[in-house]
Amino acid sequence: MPDLPLAAWTALAAALGLLVGSFLNVVILRVPARMQADWRRQAREVLELPEADEPRPPGIVVEGSHCPRCKHRLAARDNIPVLGWLMLRGRCRYCGEPISIQYPLVELLTGLASAAIVWRFGPTPGALAALVLTWFLVALSGIDARTQLLPDELNYPLLWIGLGLSLLPAWQPLPVSPAAAILAALIGYLSLWSVYQAFRLLTGKEGMGYGDFKLLAALGAWMGPVALLPIIMLSSLIGAIVGGSLMLFFKHQRDVPIPFGPYIAAAGWVWLVAGNDILGAYLRLTGVQ
Repeated sequence: MPDLPLAAWTALAAALGLLVGSFLNVVILRVPARMQADWRRQAREVLELPEADEPRPPGIVVEGSHCPRCKHRLAARDNIPVLGWLMLRGRCRYCGEPISIQYPLVELLTGLASAAIVWRFGPTPGALAALVLTWFLVALSGIDARTQLLPDELNYPLLWIGLGLSLLPAWQPLPVSPAAAILAALIGYLSLWSVYQAFRLLTGKEGMGYGDFKLLAALGAWMGPVALLPIIMLSSLIGAIVGGSLMLFFKHQRDVPIPFGPYIAAAGWVWLVAGNDILGAYLRLTGVQ
């Protein structure tokens, strides 16, 4: 790799993250739309209903960006990450309808998170893998926040990549053996599945979805068994703070579900970047180290 200062690599990662964040906005919007179209088609086949004359949702990569309301194709200058939204003042150039603030927020978040990864790991193969994990987590969080879905189309590849990296130590952000990756994936899935089953037996309600189990399993494959309990505890803490704030300040109703996937993703990313520091501080605090 070119011999550049770490600050330069970090700036390049931020720029790349902004561009990837623009693409992740497309993923966040189009993956659920395509999933729902497939479900409707499968339901019609099972019920032996005639095919509906509905347009196929746009592809993830092939079709360009367009306004979700007027469907006008966006100009290149309107697709500049963050700046495009600011120059348009948050409104479509063609129909004048508001453009969701999700777009610049996802781009900015992805850029900052990508910069933090390279600052933490340096220009290494492990940093590239950590960037891929980060981008998956942003996409999954955005989809879950919008639709309360954590698609298998993203969860399963994330799981398999994590398991595969356990065979390639040089590409691992955190050292995890193949046996530890498999064990952590199993424990991650079964731990939340057990909580789900216990909650359903006690209350008759479903506290979380199967996508949450799969996401924690994937994070276990990437980070190993030692990360699971901290991720569960931190995600619960973040969820309690955010959920309490929504109810206190934004009048969120108690019976309206709040997606848990973004909290798992946030906790997993924090452990990825600062887990060793957190663990070291805990050991020093308890006198173990």
